[in-house]
Amino acid sequence: MANKEHELKKLVGEDGKTLSPVLSDEVRNFLIDIDGTICDDIPNEEPERMVTAELYPDALEIVNKWYDEGHIITFFTSRTEDHREVTEAWLDKYNFKYHGLLMGKPRGGNYHWIDNHMVRATRFKGKFTDLIRANKTIEVFES
Repeated sequence: MANKEHELKKLVGEDGKTLSPVLSDEVRNFLIDIDGTICDDIPNEEPERMVTAELYPDALEIVNKWYDEGHIITFFTSRTEDHREVTEAWLDKYNFKYHGLLMGKPRGGNYHWIDNHMVRATRFKGKFTDLIRANKTIEVFES
């Protein structure tokens, strides 16, 4: 699946109207933060440090592995558009494989992502590895 265009499955609602398409079940759509997740945590107020940010152990290996397995890799960062060039240069310096780079993620953490598609959130806590399954308590909308 690597480097092949990702096909979307067409969906139709109960009323017969077309819905937003989804990826096949085998493909994951990874949105990966940069600062504090794949490298040193650099605040936007100190962009000069972005050039020399230290890569976190195993981040490059795991992200590129996921890409090679055919998953979609998009970096989603609180860095601003003013930081795009330095960010792309840093990702290229370390040979990260990725499909997209989204700038301007809201700052401050404590994210609550509400979407009509399935969302899986994984909090990074210092070591990049393959993901495992674990049962955790989550907040959901009342039925």
